[in-house]
Amino acid sequence: MSQSAAPISVIVAADFSDAILQELRAISPRLQVERHHPAVPERAWLDAEVLYTLRTFPTPEQAPRLRWIQLHMAGVEEALKAPVIKAQDIEVTNASGIHAVPMAEYCLMMMLAFNYRLPTMIEAKERIEWPADLEAVYNPAPLRGQTVGIIGYGAVGREVARLATGSGMKVLAAKRDVMHPEQPDKYSEPGTGDPAGDLPDRIYPMQAAVSLVKECDFVVLACPLTRLTRHLIDEEVLAAMKRTAVLINVARGAVVDEAALISALAAGRIAGAALDVFEEEPLPATSPLWNLPNLIISPHASGNRVDYNQQCANLFAANLRRYLEHEPLLNRVSREREY
Repeated sequence: MSQSAAPISVIVAADFSDAILQELRAISPRLQVERHHPAVPERAWLDAEVLYTLRTFPTPEQAPRLRWIQLHMAGVEEALKAPVIKAQDIEVTNASGIHAVPMAEYCLMMMLAFNYRLPTMIEAKERIEWPADLEAVYNPAPLRGQTVGIIGYGAVGREVARLATGSGMKVLAAKRDVMHPEQPDKYSEPGTGDPAGDLPDRIYPMQAAVSLVKECDFVVLACPLTRLTRHLIDEEVLAAMKRTAVLINVARGAVVDEAALISALAAGRIAGAALDVFEEEPLPATSPLWNLPNLIISPHASGNRVDYNQQCANLFAANLRRYLEHEPLLNRVSREREY
């Protein structure tokens, strides 16, 4: 059998359904797709050439033939610590783009929730209270005409921009590479995002976060966690925000200096925040964040969707076809960039 027609051992270390496995096997008779969940037996690693995984990794010695790892998630900061990825010349791809629709809708939901005082409505219902002065409590400015700043202009940020633009908002964005607005070889659901990267009214470098937030009514964090973005939102950035502004974090908890945010929220230096991610997860019951009235907390769930596995399988299938044809894979991870 020629090398080009040799079988390819594919390990799926995830809870994919039998139907999804059949979809993957149907791509080519060369693909020997086997599901091993929750544990991968030692014997399976020996011939493995492709691995689909969440957190299960072999040692370099266990999987000498491994050439490509497809991750079940978008964040790669923990995966890049795996010895097999650090030691071997292995292609790594992530699930960026899978979360864009639900996470962008989450961000829009939080903008609307703060804009139309949804937390106040819920609290008033619990108190069985009808406000005496309705206009003093519920008198929002429409989203139309307001400004959202998006820090991190990948799949999620671009879908936030699309929804915000559709709502009549002004969009500002910050990204690592200002000179290349497009996203080559990145996965996205059809009809979503900003493929050309031309929706923002202005694009800033990440280092100019202070300048960006000064103009914003809402600041959305959608960037990966790297050495450059850890505590990017610090006391200086928070001090530059409008007192009426709201911070929304769907990135990683450590992108924000949590102590500085607690101080800003407690002192009313910004109007509020919606946090889906935290420096420590689950968020400890002792965290002061739980007691801040101008904060909405969700348990790292903004990227969840009922069809998550199927969407991930669609991406994996597209990449398997590319792998078979020796084409560049979608969502290739750069060890240097850390995403």
